[in-house]
Amino acid sequence: MKYLAFALLTIAFAADMHTSGAQEPATPSTIPSQEIKVETVLEGLLNPTSVAIQPETEHIFVADSGNLRIIRVVDGQAKDVIIEFSKDSIGENPKYEIGPLSLAFIDKETLIVGDGGQADGEELLRVFKVPEVAAEPIKASDSPASFKLAAQENVVGEGNFFAIATTTGGVFVCTNGDDSKGWIARADRQEKTLANFRRFIATKELGTVGIPTALTVSPEGFLAVGQIGSTEQAGDSELAFYDEGGAFQAKFATGLNDITALAYAPKTGRLFAADFSWRDPAKSGLYQLTESPDQKGCVAKETMKLDKPASMTFDSKGTLYVVVFGTPDPASDAKPGKLLKITGLDEPKTTKKKN
Repeated sequence: MKYLAFALLTIAFAADMHTSGAQEPATPSTIPSQEIKVETVLEGLLNPTSVAIQPETEHIFVADSGNLRIIRVVDGQAKDVIIEFSKDSIGENPKYEIGPLSLAFIDKETLIVGDGGQADGEELLRVFKVPEVAAEPIKASDSPASFKLAAQENVVGEGNFFAIATTTGGVFVCTNGDDSKGWIARADRQEKTLANFRRFIATKELGTVGIPTALTVSPEGFLAVGQIGSTEQAGDSELAFYDEGGAFQAKFATGLNDITALAYAPKTGRLFAADFSWRDPAKSGLYQLTESPDQKGCVAKETMKLDKPASMTFDSKGTLYVVVFGTPDPASDAKPGKLLKITGLDEPKTTKKKN
């Protein structure tokens, strides 16, 4: 099927290409570990669930979920932007306290926030006008517009808006409510706001596992979706693709446990996945998804260990920002969550000129 080759070679695993002299087809490759540098930008976060970059300013915003706030990084310090979100929890053994779950900008001034702190059907997809750097923080209730997917007759209400991705026409949201459907919701973009928030893609009906938890847009404009099955089942996460109209294109087993984030490197097109690995923290980490040797699937190659990564995004220069839950120290009251800055992942592969 022609699309599958296109999906594998062009969408999922954009080829590395940087040559001197004659040009050759390149194959996906994992970056040598010695080229990667990791820096801790912030510590003391509690269950950070999302990271986003503000257009034009490239300021880093983080959903410090367990602390029920959204922060902006200013001179290496966390500054409150939006506060007083409601609180809920996810999981059992361990259980994590959460508030705002997901972030995405649709322009410099407009931030979209997906809730996680309320009951299914009451969660809100909120629209905020971002205050200036020197301004006082605003409250979650100050959102000028908000939307929900309430229960309707035999339709279950949706909650836990795990991830958001944007295109020029729409905003797409991973939801968790009706596990028999596994919905990706969609809202239409309007100037400085959204409209018509609705259930859009029933991923489970299209043969994927579990629920959608990770979402990004490929360089060609396709929705790339990370699906997780049971947190008790090892290696069952899948990578699926849909077009902007919601039509299913392809899916691939990854062998990962619990994909929580996907991101494309801007210069090379490499696709990376974060695996939270709920029941097996030893396998939590950052993975590069590459084409399988038979060119019919994908392989997850470990890039580095990370302590329960929840979200990540690249800036325009190819620097990756990742938030991790971390593991509490029983002897300390310190909050283990961190914002990490990772460089060296988006360097093109070089090949020598053939004689």
